[in-house]
Amino acid sequence: MNDHRRLGRELGIFDTDPLIGAGFPYWLPAGAAVRKAVEDYVHELERRNGYQHVNSPVLGKRELYERSGHWAHYAEDMFPPMNVGGEEFVLRPSLCPHHALIYRSRPRSHRDLPLRVAELGGMYRSELSGVLGGLTRVRAVQLNDGHVFCPPERAAEEMSAALDLIEAAHAQLGIQAVRHRLSVRGEGAKFVDDPEMWARSEALLRDVLEGRGRAYDEERGEGAFYGPKIDIQIADPAGREVTLSTVQVDFYQPERFDLRYAGGDRPVMVHRSVVGSLERLVAQLIEVHGGAFPAWMAPVQAVVLPLSDAELPAAGDLLRRCLAAGLRAELAPADRGSLGARIRAHRLVPYQLVVGPREVAGGHASVRLRDGRQAGEVPVEQLAAECRPQF
Repeated sequence: MNDHRRLGRELGIFDTDPLIGAGFPYWLPAGAAVRKAVEDYVHELERRNGYQHVNSPVLGKRELYERSGHWAHYAEDMFPPMNVGGEEFVLRPSLCPHHALIYRSRPRSHRDLPLRVAELGGMYRSELSGVLGGLTRVRAVQLNDGHVFCPPERAAEEMSAALDLIEAAHAQLGIQAVRHRLSVRGEGAKFVDDPEMWARSEALLRDVLEGRGRAYDEERGEGAFYGPKIDIQIADPAGREVTLSTVQVDFYQPERFDLRYAGGDRPVMVHRSVVGSLERLVAQLIEVHGGAFPAWMAPVQAVVLPLSDAELPAAGDLLRRCLAAGLRAELAPADRGSLGARIRAHRLVPYQLVVGPREVAGGHASVRLRDGRQAGEVPVEQLAAECRPQF
């Protein structure tokens, strides 16, 4: 079984250090490459679907989270405040309060809506040490987050569009959902006490799921504190289930922040995360693909393999052309072992470019795929095109 905690370290994806602390993994070069490829893909997917990208601080005043409701309903999962100059600042547990402030930073009219904003941003959860593990449960989260501000009558349409994005991304990433879950409120002070608001929100989400012909399970007590959500559940090869992507409808925070658009009307806030946290996503990708990532996200997409030192100048020239074309490529010279040994060492690389005397004479390389098939002479530009995600 591909356990991401073992395989991720073996492949140089991530690691941890007690001096940094439990729950704070760091990305090694191969992991940073996978992460950047996923970031770029999702950023472009969102851009093509009408999202504007923003950046916001990982800190906010305690007052911000009191206003948003996090302090009253979520404080036990937050890091304690830091006193700076007599003011209390908190590491954010969520990006949505910041995006609410971005919305209200200037007047909005109905012509501005729907306003779709997205951000890959850091947030922090005060998880107990006993539940931390690898990349799946961490204290520092890089979340692919986004919020759509729209009139109430557009909320169902925008939530369905968000589910379209999630399904497209999962297909591109090679991930399959095992089920959809409608997560609703439970008992106690963790949830906002407004039964009418919850009933309205739940009805909207049910209509969206049923309108798409999507079967779902209902889970009490798994909703956000401010409203219900659709959770897209995935499973690792061992069958362990986690939530990856979510869609939520929120009437609560627009009221708390007094969000308006021209005419005094209040927008609805649709929360959605296309691929969830990058940490949990990459853990899943490691286990699903066993390190043999799709070519567009592979840490190294092409390796150049000269047969001997005599082909080294031509191999170096080929490497430079690969890099110029946008490929993540590296050179494995003959002094690193026999050709077979070097091929085995790079067995997870999608394209292995062998350069021998015949290839030098012809000014090309013989392309070998990682499954052992021979692809023949493939131009570098074609390889680069095959290493781009599809939209």
